[in-house]
Amino acid sequence: MQVMEATEIHHDPLLEETGTSNLVESRPARAQADDEIDLLDLLIVLAKRKRLILGVTLASGILAAIVSLLLPNRYTATTKILPPQQSQSASTMLLNQLAGGGMGPLAAIAGSSLGIKNPSDIYIGILKSRTIQDALLSQFELMHAYRDKRPSDARKDLAGYSDIVSEKEGLISISVEDKDPKRAAAMANAYVNELRKVTQHLAISEASQRRLFFEQQVQQAKEDLSNAEVALKETQQKTGMFQLDSQAKAVIEAIGNLRAQVAAKEVQLQAMRSFATEQNPQRILVQEQVVGLREQLRKLEGQQGGEGDPIVGTGKIPGAGLEFVRKYRDVKYYETIFELLAKQYEAAKIDESREAAVIQVLDQATEPDRKSSPKRLLIIALCAICGLMIGCVSSLVAEAFSRIQLDPDRATQLSRLQSLLKWNRKGLTVGRV
Repeated sequence: MQVMEATEIHHDPLLEETGTSNLVESRPARAQADDEIDLLDLLIVLAKRKRLILGVTLASGILAAIVSLLLPNRYTATTKILPPQQSQSASTMLLNQLAGGGMGPLAAIAGSSLGIKNPSDIYIGILKSRTIQDALLSQFELMHAYRDKRPSDARKDLAGYSDIVSEKEGLISISVEDKDPKRAAAMANAYVNELRKVTQHLAISEASQRRLFFEQQVQQAKEDLSNAEVALKETQQKTGMFQLDSQAKAVIEAIGNLRAQVAAKEVQLQAMRSFATEQNPQRILVQEQVVGLREQLRKLEGQQGGEGDPIVGTGKIPGAGLEFVRKYRDVKYYETIFELLAKQYEAAKIDESREAAVIQVLDQATEPDRKSSPKRLLIIALCAICGLMIGCVSSLVAEAFSRIQLDPDRATQLSRLQSLLKWNRKGLTVGRV
């Protein structure tokens, strides 16, 4: 008995040490297992609440189907145009030579510094301008169609339903989306028509700038000539003089022509300053012509009695006759000015017609036979996926709350949080932590 007791006493500490050591070794493993998220546990939670997940997914899909069926069909019409191609200038030829000589990066840098732009970008900017947008708003009554009260809102809607881009091939694509397929095609084609109208009045090329400048000068010369003719008529009625002798008339016409030619050349020189440098041969020629005409005018006026009146001395003509001579001289001057500027204006129009912005329509917009939106199957699929994700998250949250309620301490904290979030008359209840 003593031996047995000793044996028991001898072996019990070893067993206790072994059990304790195993317990110490097993605790970190269990704690680590508890901290890690087990995929199997997640699947069990989701399977446990499969009805909730399935219900949310089906409800989302059905709701999306109902909403997509209520959405009206929209149609997209597209037209493609070929923008006018710019003529190759000297700077562009130089860049091509640089690129051909193995200096591509240098040519790219030089092109950006010279400001050479793609012509498609210019016409895309014109198509997106407020001028063309307002024309389309008025033509198709888009404020009523879009149910907008302000033109600015209608312009935003039109810009949202219009897609104007430059394709890789150099074409400009104009797409318009609308509920009515006929109106969508008509609006896409109207963009092209309005572009033609706008480019006719814009001075895009150098010839267009000259044409616009001379057009303004001709209009001003026409008004001056009309005023001079009215003043001459009034002088004739007041003085009773209707004509001069042949010598005086010839001198007046000669001096008037010279003065008009000087003025016309000065106008031409002013126009050239906008696109020609001081070393331009044509500009230098015009400057020399102005100097020569002024010299001829100075000599002719010197032969006729000085700067006071280039016709005859003022003492040899009565006051009424002198007034008539001056008015007649003004008429001849403005008449010659008008004729010279008109010739310059017609020449500029011819040059502009040669460089006219010819907008060619490659594909004209036709009435689309298929809708472009809404894509109902895609809407239903995306909403169903979102419903599935919401159902899964809701299941995990519900499982977490159910486990919290099983723990008395956590359940107490949860009830306290709910009490702190309750509303009263003053708003949210602010509790003490």
